[in-house]
Amino acid sequence: MKFAISSKGDPISNSIMQKMKTYLLDFQLEYDEECPDIVISVGGDGTLLYAFHRYKSRLDKTAFIGVHTGHLGFYADWVPEEIEKLVIAIAKTPYQVVEYPILEVIVRHNDGGREARYLALNECTVKSIEGTLVMNVEIKGQMFETFRGDGLCISTPSGSTAYNKALGGAILHPSLRAIQLAEMASINNRVFRTIGSPLILPEHHTCMLKPVNDVDFQVTIDHLTLLHKDVKSIQCRVAHENVRFARFKPFPFWNRVRDSFVGNTER
Repeated sequence: MKFAISSKGDPISNSIMQKMKTYLLDFQLEYDEECPDIVISVGGDGTLLYAFHRYKSRLDKTAFIGVHTGHLGFYADWVPEEIEKLVIAIAKTPYQVVEYPILEVIVRHNDGGREARYLALNECTVKSIEGTLVMNVEIKGQMFETFRGDGLCISTPSGSTAYNKALGGAILHPSLRAIQLAEMASINNRVFRTIGSPLILPEHHTCMLKPVNDVDFQVTIDHLTLLHKDVKSIQCRVAHENVRFARFKPFPFWNRVRDSFVGNTER
């Protein structure tokens, strides 16, 4: 089996990375940063996002494992005290692969020839570089509304606990094949009106954002910030690809949600 390890870069994460690499090499596993079967992310959710984008062309061949060295992460199953147990599991135990849906974003331009395709593990956001964002929102090819406000956030189920939650979006179980559209400070008055609630779209529904005026847009794909000019449309839907996680133990999602946002409710 081939493996690679991605580190947050702090001393603790780097130390764990080196220790795990040494242990796994001792078990005769092969270190391969180009074509790994397993990628171990040591740090936090941000570290795993970087690893996801580095290996996004190998999503059907590479599975991810998270070791968190800070606050509890939604993508990290393991803590530093468990790395010996994890190393033995990787070397000796067949692992279960759990697949979660991700987001496809296609930005098309008015010249008709250029388009850019992105994959997001957490979310995509769209904002105007100057002033209010004004976008026509189409769902399944039908006009739904004209949005006016600060911006729009389109998230995956596994990313629904991130920026989407801060915007008042719903928390979705990551096994659901859907995307969620949430508003950022929409303008609602007697003249302008938006739905005002997050929308959850199944995988066979496509959300199309079409600019009403000729402005430049800031588009984020997870941690990446991009500037797009002369935009014709921004298409969002559940991607054909999935993200794959290697699981060696149960991963109770709702327990993780409770621990992260509610805390210990016992009296």
